[in-house]
Amino acid sequence: MNSPSKMPHGPLLELQGVTKTFINGDVKTRVLRGIDLTLREHEFTVILGASGSGKSTLLNLLGGIDRATTGIVGFGGRDLTQCGDAELTAFRRDNVGFVFQFYNLVPTLTAIENVEVSTQICRDPMDPLESLRRVGLEDRADHFPGQMSGGQQQRVSIARAISKRPKLLLCDEPTGALDKETSVVVLDLFAKLNAELGTTIIMITHAPPIAAMADRVVRISDGVIASDEQNGRRLKASELDW
Repeated sequence: MNSPSKMPHGPLLELQGVTKTFINGDVKTRVLRGIDLTLREHEFTVILGASGSGKSTLLNLLGGIDRATTGIVGFGGRDLTQCGDAELTAFRRDNVGFVFQFYNLVPTLTAIENVEVSTQICRDPMDPLESLRRVGLEDRADHFPGQMSGGQQQRVSIARAISKRPKLLLCDEPTGALDKETSVVVLDLFAKLNAELGTTIIMITHAPPIAAMADRVVRISDGVIASDEQNGRRLKASELDW
C-alpha cells in the first residue's frame, strides 16, 4: 500500500536569501546563490541535484556544520549564521542526526559501542539496544563493523543517528555505496522512522527515482532552487522505478 501524504506541519528550518561562497586565495566560488526555503516538521524531503549543484553545501548549512556567507538560516527562533562555534556544536548535538554515504563507524568498537558514542553526549538518548532494534540489528550488537555487510554497517550508522532522538535527520547520499537490494532495505527503514518517530528527514541524492518516496521534492541546480513540489502520494522503496 502506498503511504499517504501527511498533513502540513509547522516550519522547522527557514532559509532566507542564503548564499555560500568559498574563497581559495584569489578565487571565489559562489556555490549557493540565494536560497529561500522552508522545511517543515515531520516531513520527508528529498533534495535532488547533479554533482556540483550545491546540495551537499546546503545540507551542511542546515546541519550547522558550516555557516552561510549571507542570509538567514532559522531554527527554533535562532539564526544559525549568527551562532558561535560552541552554540553550533550544541545545536548539532541536541537536534541533528547525520547519515552519510560512508558509514564512519569506529572499526575497533562493536555495533552497540558505536551507538553509545552518540548516546553518551546527548541529553535524552534512546537506549542503544533499542536503537539497534529499530534498524533490525539487535542480534548484531556485539559484532564489529568488519563482521558486517555494507548495508548492516549503514543501518548501525542510522541507529547511531536516531539514538539522539534528533528533531532533524540529515542524509547525504545514504545509499550511494549500496546495491539496489540493500538500498531498498535502507530506504524502507528511513520511511519507517519518519512514520513511527515523526523524525524530519532531509535526504540529498542524485538519483531521481528516490524522490517518489518523499513527501516533498526540492530540485537544486547551479546553486538555486529549480523546483519545489509535493508528492501526491509516497511510494515504498520496493516500488521505485530503479
